[in-house]
Amino acid sequence: MANKQRMRLASEKHSKNITTRGNVPKTLKNAEDKYPVGPALMALFLFVVCGSAVFQIIQSIRMS
Repeated sequence: MANKQRMRLASEKHSKNITTRGNVPKTLKNAEDKYPVGPALMALFLFVVCGSAVFQIIQSIRMS
């Protein structure tokens, strides 16, 4: 008896997809999670890249 009720609930949940064919969103994930990298990790990455570039410029000025 439980299987029939579970199937009925699942069928009702997904029946709206059949009535809106072509208008179903491609993903069911929230749109809030746009960036796979957090702002703190991005700041650290930029600090390392820009810092190494500055040190490289200083080193090339000292060598010439």
